[in-house]
Amino acid sequence: MFLSGEAALRCGLGEKEDKLCSFTKKALHIQLDSLPEVPALVDVPCVSAQFDDSLLGALKEKVSRHGSVSSYPPVQIEELQERPGGVLVRWCKVDEDFAAADFRLQWRRSGSGGRQYEDAYIGRELEFLVLQLDAHTDYQFRVSARGEGRTEWSPWSVPQSGSTTLAAHEWRPGTEGFVLSSRRNIALRNDSVSRCCVLYSRAPTYYCGQTLTFKISAVGALDPRDSLGVCVDDSRGHESLQRDQAVCISTNGAVFVNGKEMTNQLPPLILGAAVTFDMEVVSVQPGLHGDGASVAKLRVAIGSGSREVVFDWQVESSLDALFFGCSFNHSGWKVLVF
Repeated sequence: MFLSGEAALRCGLGEKEDKLCSFTKKALHIQLDSLPEVPALVDVPCVSAQFDDSLLGALKEKVSRHGSVSSYPPVQIEELQERPGGVLVRWCKVDEDFAAADFRLQWRRSGSGGRQYEDAYIGRELEFLVLQLDAHTDYQFRVSARGEGRTEWSPWSVPQSGSTTLAAHEWRPGTEGFVLSSRRNIALRNDSVSRCCVLYSRAPTYYCGQTLTFKISAVGALDPRDSLGVCVDDSRGHESLQRDQAVCISTNGAVFVNGKEMTNQLPPLILGAAVTFDMEVVSVQPGLHGDGASVAKLRVAIGSGSREVVFDWQVESSLDALFFGCSFNHSGWKVLVF
């Protein structure tokens, strides 16, 4: 197409009109939004060959004159999903004959002037959530594998670029009885003498369709008034999220909806436990007060360990996002949110 346009511009005066007409007609039949299908990395074919080891050096020397030679990685990154303040990286094996014992995920900031990759994860899982990433910033990720009984790592996968547009979840600074980490994603209840109050999020950053996770990094004494959950507002004066317009779990595993305890319970919170909140909009209905406000029914799932409690919760549909919060009557509790 570019050659046709160049020929049309270079033609003589007598034939310019015919050349231009031919060029414009051809352009009308080209679908600019139609691109060749690009196969997934896992579907890209590879060529393998068997030959005597004595030929390897000569073969590499010949091929290196035209390009570079690299070994075929047995694992490739399959998917990148944005999360608040992070990116969820999923990978898969592309060589079924490779018996992987561990995987190694690395990341670095894109355009960082050759900044070295940093280890994010080493283990047997096929996905990992990389946290503490800045929003609207591009990062590169790569993964390799190590075979059973081997010490060396495989060649790296093709680097993939990803980013998140979602701001990280943060606790609100300045709440009595709590100290926060530098990134404000970890809260420690350090003073049980002061009056118990709710530590809220810095802003309403939880949206339906996301998974909100609380990780228990340290524990204190259990108290039935403790709470960890999600709420509509950040009104002050409450000593617990066991109140109206909130759903929460206590450290003893009891689940509360608008201040009322449910029959179903979850396991008590222990060191290393992770509590997840998932919500989705089921329906939107007119309000009961005739003021024009509509009500959204949310399907809420709270998970801890291998157990899960599911229920419906009604809130005003005009809400874009929800706050999260926690309260502990005894010192020693430390919670990471992401």
